[in-house]
Amino acid sequence: MITSFLSLALKKPVRKSLAMTGTVTYTGRVLQITGVREKTITAKGSQVKMIIFPEANRREFEELEDNVKQGHDARFVDDYNQVFELAFGYDH
Repeated sequence: MITSFLSLALKKPVRKSLAMTGTVTYTGRVLQITGVREKTITAKGSQVKMIIFPEANRREFEELEDNVKQGHDARFVDDYNQVFELAFGYDH
């Protein structure tokens, strides 16, 4: 939701083919999620290319079957500033 509001306020669209989910604390920390496998499979069916996951979920993603992970550019973040860079195309 944060990214949606920023997109509106900045009048800048979010990068296409991007999926993300999770909770962000008031200090910008990105918290661990559940259902990484299910979210990855859903993203595949939606033609998503990049998925942003919390860093705390990296191991769970890496343990998925190769055919589930195939075609996804998974990025792992622990701070909202990293999400912002990825969502709005500022990843240098």
